[in-house]
Amino acid sequence: MKVAVLGTRGIPASYSGFETAVEQITSRLAARGHHVSVYCRPHVVDPSIEAWKGAQLIHLPTIRNKYLDTFVHTFLSALHAAHVLKPDVALFFIAGNSPLCVITRARGIPTLINIDGLDSNRRKWNRTAKTYLRWAERVSPRMATRAITDSHAVAHIFESSFGKRIGVVPYGAESPPETGTETLERLGLEPRKYVLFVGRLEPENNPHLLVEAWARIPSEKTRGMSLVVVGGAPYASDYILRVRRAADPRVVFPGYVFGRGYWELQRNAYLFCAPTEVGGTHPVILEALVAGNCVLVNDYEPNAETVGEAGVYFSGRQGVPDLARQLEYLIDHPEGVEAYRERARERAKQYSWDAVATAYEQLLLDVVEGTGHGPLPLDRLEEIERATGAALP
Repeated sequence: MKVAVLGTRGIPASYSGFETAVEQITSRLAARGHHVSVYCRPHVVDPSIEAWKGAQLIHLPTIRNKYLDTFVHTFLSALHAAHVLKPDVALFFIAGNSPLCVITRARGIPTLINIDGLDSNRRKWNRTAKTYLRWAERVSPRMATRAITDSHAVAHIFESSFGKRIGVVPYGAESPPETGTETLERLGLEPRKYVLFVGRLEPENNPHLLVEAWARIPSEKTRGMSLVVVGGAPYASDYILRVRRAADPRVVFPGYVFGRGYWELQRNAYLFCAPTEVGGTHPVILEALVAGNCVLVNDYEPNAETVGEAGVYFSGRQGVPDLARQLEYLIDHPEGVEAYRERARERAKQYSWDAVATAYEQLLLDVVEGTGHGPLPLDRLEEIERATGAALP
């Protein structure tokens, strides 16, 4: 099967959960004998890299603009896929790209789209962008052969909002490699002496809430701990500046950290905090679980779906006061933090990239075979649900 992957920044993963998922899924599809091509953006992926973990990389230009970057690159990628690459099936990511699915479908190429969370809820978009994204979300099941998301909670919200049921295939997680403490030493950190945040520094991920909550905890209470805020964002410089200005000296901003260094930070954190309030399943939360972290998250429904009883919650409605209260409580109760570490490791066993890749492989084969508009045959549906916990249409 010849597969084209469109709509993300490309691989190797160096930005967000989408790219991590693409790298994990495509490497497994390639290992199973499928020919996989991933479209990449030149300002994210080095154009000299021609292949990655068995996948062919196709580099196309784009317009580096907050509102046009993704759409323009995906538009050019769809044209290239439809007229040059001519794959057996196209796999799109991000609901805002759903109208572009008609380009591949018009050339007879079956098309699957993962809409992720409901992007129209993100505060970074202006009113025009939100209106477009809301429309793109609503029409995504009609634009593609089949539409899926990564969270049961998001699928429920989608059905409630648009009256259409879509499938669910979750993200996966894998055990991190053995690591040292070189990154900690470089940043002046000690194992179990810092709280970790990892994510795009954008308003809906709420790093500002975490920084403000941390500032409310007296220094004598934090016991010499630091708050480490890992990440960045290409079109949010004003917001990032505000977050940095609100931070006290106990906050460390190392920028992006990937690979071994990222896992060093995950493995050695006292706890991991994800205050995000949008999107579906966040891979970074899964990775915190598999690394054996005590996880503190916003009580946003998709976060609760991911963490279950293996983590601690703060009230997103109450915001900073409740987040500060929960942080202080966990700092004061290290024995409770250790108990949640064990729960996290057990919870992470439910997620498998191999099973997720199998689910995508089956879905792609189904749309190629022309069964995309109907339900999966019962035996296939039960097999995939057993393997992944997925609920497929």
